[in-house]
Amino acid sequence: MSLMSRLLAPSLSGDPAELAAAVLADMRAAPSVELSALLTDDTERPAPSLLFLTEQPSTLGMSAARLPLLLADRPAEPAPLPPEPDVDDDSDEAPELFCPGPVRDNPALGEEVNERMVEWAGEVGIYDGRLDHLRSCGFGRLTMLTHPGTDDPDRLLAAAKVVVAEWASDDYYLDEEEMGADPTLAAARFGVLYGVVDPVTLPQRYRHELERFIKEEPIALAFRTGMEHLAKYTSTAQMGRFQHQMAILFQALDQNASWRLSGRRPAVWEYYMHRYHNSYLPPMILVDAVAGYELPAQEFYHPRLRRAFTMAGMAAVLLNDLHSMDKEADDDISLPIALMEEEGLSRAQAVKRTVEIHNELMRGFVTEAAAMYLEGTPMLQRFLADTWAWCGGSREWHATSARYHKTDQS
Repeated sequence: MSLMSRLLAPSLSGDPAELAAAVLADMRAAPSVELSALLTDDTERPAPSLLFLTEQPSTLGMSAARLPLLLADRPAEPAPLPPEPDVDDDSDEAPELFCPGPVRDNPALGEEVNERMVEWAGEVGIYDGRLDHLRSCGFGRLTMLTHPGTDDPDRLLAAAKVVVAEWASDDYYLDEEEMGADPTLAAARFGVLYGVVDPVTLPQRYRHELERFIKEEPIALAFRTGMEHLAKYTSTAQMGRFQHQMAILFQALDQNASWRLSGRRPAVWEYYMHRYHNSYLPPMILVDAVAGYELPAQEFYHPRLRRAFTMAGMAAVLLNDLHSMDKEADDDISLPIALMEEEGLSRAQAVKRTVEIHNELMRGFVTEAAAMYLEGTPMLQRFLADTWAWCGGSREWHATSARYHKTDQS
């Protein structure tokens, strides 16, 4: 019996989190951590009209390559995705996870960032009384693993602060009732919180009320101070990207709250769309800023790059779904749970199907990345490689973090 057969065969506990943990921890079939190793000259090249970019200066000192000029009247067709898995296959056999491991693992650096992050969390008041558990989750380690382009602990800390603020807003406003979460208030709370993420200028007579709210609301203070730190390392455009992606995330969290209030369970396709927006794009969108360069807007916002980037973000968050399905409240949902409810799959089959979907997305990212990488500017190539590295670091963190695995501290 293969490893995956053993993992997905019925067990005495039937614990899907244990199955998911074993899948993520098995690195034997992991692809190369170097994206360029997967992208060869034999890879199908894009049509000349894929990206029509002008030469851009590089903050890395590289002279950006000029892509071919527009030679056709219509945009290129995207590279085909790998075929969908056979949905009629009800065997226990499942593919190994198609996701690299981390590019670097520097425990000392991760610990330094983590300790600074916990100190900041205590200052702003989030996770009051739970700082030991927050420390054990290792969000500083997550940032170290997912941003190998820098070893500057202050840059990594800036990213760690906004990541923790994002997680805390989900915990405090949506998921953890003992922390004050209430789906009836979620939309109103996220709406006000976004006014801190994208700062609102109120009339003079009302500004003191907003300032009082921020000082008294730990989540709001976490976002304000975290984004002030992040602004040290982002351009105006990079900060705008992050703010826009946070608006998308908050809207998706409102959608989740509406399901809980109504009691309606989303169909698999509807949940799948939700996860594209409630994904890991907010932290991933900082890969160039944390590494110290900026992908130009005409490349960053190109539909083909957006397609590839969102596939990677969706794939990465499915690892969260696999690990957290036993931690969620009874009225919450994940892709495995949606598959079990709508399609009648067993837990093992739902884990298997989720791994297959993850792999389809990650292979789709590589296919799109290959088309852009071979003809792209050095800056675009680095952004694609850094996105791949982020996914590998995230895999390692999910496989080891106390947020998903019981320890003496959790």
